[in-house]
Amino acid sequence: MPTFERETYVRAPFEDVWRFHSTLDGLEALTPRFMNLRVESTRGSDGEPDPDVLEAGAEADLTVRPGGAGPRQRWTTRIIERTEEDGAGLFRDEMIDGPFRRWVHTHSFYADGGGTHVRDRVEYQLPFGDLGRLAGPFAVVGFEPMFQYRHRETRRRLE
Repeated sequence: MPTFERETYVRAPFEDVWRFHSTLDGLEALTPRFMNLRVESTRGSDGEPDPDVLEAGAEADLTVRPGGAGPRQRWTTRIIERTEEDGAGLFRDEMIDGPFRRWVHTHSFYADGGGTHVRDRVEYQLPFGDLGRLAGPFAVVGFEPMFQYRHRETRRRLE
């Protein structure tokens, strides 16, 4: 399965970076405008709407319209894992409905000096069977600007 990875260093304490990435506000702030993200609804692991923190079991129903072209695409994601201990944290979200055949995004954070390393790892599978498998390695062309934006915006907001 194709994988995309990107890492950056943020000159901000782990606690601030972790907290920012753990909220719906963080998700909205880190999604490039060209994706035209709309949050349709969120549910906490207990089923309550609009949780403050996206804990394991939380779900978000989103729509995107990349580049403003075509119809809005539905994207439902679930936080399947979330751990934090001693200056390190990880959360993993999985697309349960959306445009990819498979999408698992692991967000890792660890303190280093006065700053924090932020690492994104996406395992993905495109739709369209054999054609999608052939095109899979080229998807990074679209991922790279999105994750460059995420990391640049994290630094801009927290440093």
